[in-house]
Amino acid sequence: MTVIALPKILTDKLTDEGAHASVEILDKVENETQKVTLEIAEEKFEKRLAQLDTKIEKSAAHLEAKIENVRADLIKWMFIFWIGQVTTITAILMAFFK
Repeated sequence: MTVIALPKILTDKLTDEGAHASVEILDKVENETQKVTLEIAEEKFEKRLAQLDTKIEKSAAHLEAKIENVRADLIKWMFIFWIGQVTTITAILMAFFK
């Protein structure tokens, strides 16, 4: 809370009760302004957070699709390699036993 000191001229014109009432009004205005500012900042933050969440979900889905493609390619190449290995070993064994 901010300390508000009214100038002597206002205190003289308004009396002590009037000065005190003016300070209370200014305090209330300041508190309400802070509340509104915090509410606006919170709304903006929540909106940005929701946008970020959406972006992250899209990126995650995209990465999952890429990983699935890489996995499928890896399995394909593994089978090709195994077939080549089996063929090579079979050829060597056939040559050895002849």
